Formats: sequence, structure tokens, C-alpha cells
Amino acid sequence: MPAYVVITREKTRNQAQLDQYKELAPASFKDHPVVFRARHGRQEVLEGAASENILILEFPSYEEAQAWYQSQEYQEASKHRFQGGDYRIILTEGISAS
Repeated sequence: MPAYVVITREKTRNQAQLDQYKELAPASFKDHPVVFRARHGRQEVLEGAASENILILEFPSYEEAQAWYQSQEYQEASKHRFQGGDYRIILTEGISAS
């Protein structure tokens, strides 16, 4: 069953740190099967607070998504994300195709 990681940037606090994050984060996917379902695209807030940016990642399973998030590569990159902005990251299980 697929799983999705929904990442929203709520507020940028330090662009230089986010630039470092953007340089390091792509390497974290090399050993993890991921499909980008949405990445920096057009958005419209229909209800609730606005976000600066949204990404939606699809993994083959909940466990694969957890493995990526907990990987050393991503945790190293995320140190810059923590310093660069306020984010919300949600892992949710998808539904089967049948």
C-alpha cells in the first residue's frame, strides 16, 4: 500500500540555510524509491492558512517513507531545514488500488 509524505513550508526564516537544505536533500532519495506527486507547483488556498510551498512524495509503503525520513542523509539535510524555516511534514498511508 503506498504512503505519502506531505511537506509544507509555512515560513522562511533563513534563506541561506534553506539553500543548503536544497543542495543536500536530493541525495537522500538515492537509496529510497520515491515519486514526486507535487513539487513547487501552483497552489490556491481554499480553506485555512496559506503555505509558502508544498511537496507531495509517494513511497511504495509506510515503512519505506519512514526509512527515507529517518535516513542519515535526510537527517543531515534537515538540520538546515530546521534553521531555515517552519515546516509541517505529515506521513500518511494511502489506499490500495483495488
